[in-house]
Amino acid sequence: MQTVHDGQCGLCTHFGEAHEKTTVLVSILSSKSADATLLDSCGLPKNAALHLKVTPLSGCDGFQPAAQA
Repeated sequence: MQTVHDGQCGLCTHFGEAHEKTTVLVSILSSKSADATLLDSCGLPKNAALHLKVTPLSGCDGFQPAAQA
């Protein structure tokens, strides 16, 4: 497990937003740590057509903080 910081995908509202929140996503938000090999979708509108899969440790300029679990 690695620490996830503000600005990284694991704490972004767009990380995994294409499906319901899972215990894994909630755990990342509450513990601020994640498995670096986890992949989930990025729902950032400007990237949606690319169907990106990102890790919780990835990041981009479109970061928007997720609501707290």
